[in-house]
Amino acid sequence: MFSSDVIKARLNEKPFRPLRIIVSEGLSYDIAHPDLVWVGWNDLMIGFASPEHPTTYDRTIRIAMAHVVGLEDLHASAPSHKNGPA
Repeated sequence: MFSSDVIKARLNEKPFRPLRIIVSEGLSYDIAHPDLVWVGWNDLMIGFASPEHPTTYDRTIRIAMAHVVGLEDLHASAPSHKNGPA
């Protein structure tokens, strides 16, 4: 399990490096923009944006912090236009 402090620190790195959040159900979410992830004490929310509006979400998902099992760097070739399921 990752703490909210660890995830916030990773999202706040300058310059931001795209990452993948891996959850216990085997799903993963690619994060291309840090402003579309909200970190709480017990959960986090990920906003999914469209290519036309890459910094404004049109839907979200909430993930319990207890289910976050990994963070991975994404390669430079990863799509940078939206957050979403990998």
